[in-house]
Parts: sequence; structure tokens; C-alpha cells
Amino acid sequence: MAIDEKKLDEYLKKWQKILRLQDWDIISRIVNVKWRKSGDIKIDADNRMAVVLINNDGVVNNRKKLVIHESLHLKLWGMDQMIEGYVNIVFGSDEKDKKRDFAMDVFFKELESTVEDLTKGYLEVSGAEKPSIKRLERKIKEEIGQ
Repeated sequence: MAIDEKKLDEYLKKWQKILRLQDWDIISRIVNVKWRKSGDIKIDADNRMAVVLINNDGVVNNRKKLVIHESLHLKLWGMDQMIEGYVNIVFGSDEKDKKRDFAMDVFFKELESTVEDLTKGYLEVSGAEKPSIKRLERKIKEEIGQ
């Protein structure tokens, strides 16, 4: 199903206001090439600008969720950068260092888990559909055939 860019932009503006990000210039961009991600956000903090990238591959079934998720990454950007900086101070910036790699891995897993939990909560209180377990059901069917 093709993305309705107007609706997507309206939804982005709605969540920009809810998350108190009105002082940012945020636009969406539809990705129409093969891409491994469902969504992403690119941030220029110095100029308070961001671009939310949404994959148009037809696999993504909840673009509203993606808008909230990526907008939350923007909201948490300052803390994200502070913690990454702290990890670099403590462990150095050598990406091959196993201690640093471990710290960054734990941090990113916690960040994604927190953003995902907040996204689900915002979706639920906004009256959107509850999260689906369809993906888990597919994995179960693949593994045990039920």
C-alpha cells in the first residue's frame, strides 16, 4: 500500500506538537528503494532540523507507529549523545575495543527498548490500535508449525 504523504506529514506535525518539538523543523521523506530499515531519523541538532525516513516497501504496516518512534528518538537525542560521549570518555573511541563495543551495545538495546515501550504507550493512550503479536505468531509458526 502506497504511503499517503499528506496524512504522514499531518501525523508527524501532530506528534511534533505532542512531544513539544515545535522548535524543530521536521520533514518526512519516503524511501522508495530497497532498504533494510522500516524507518530512521537524521538529525542536525545545530540547526534544529530533522528528516524522518519511512520505508515504502509495503511490508511496514504501521507507519503511525514509525512516526512516533522516530520522533521519540529526536526527543531523546540530547541524552543519546550525552551517553555516547560518556562511553567514549570511559572506553575511548576505538570501535574495535570490546569493552566499548559492549557498553555501546547495551546502551543501544536499552535506548531502542525504551523508545519502543514509549511508542506503544503513546499509541495506546492516543486511541490507536494495540500492538499486534502477528510477527511473533509468524516466528512461532515457522519454528513449531502451529
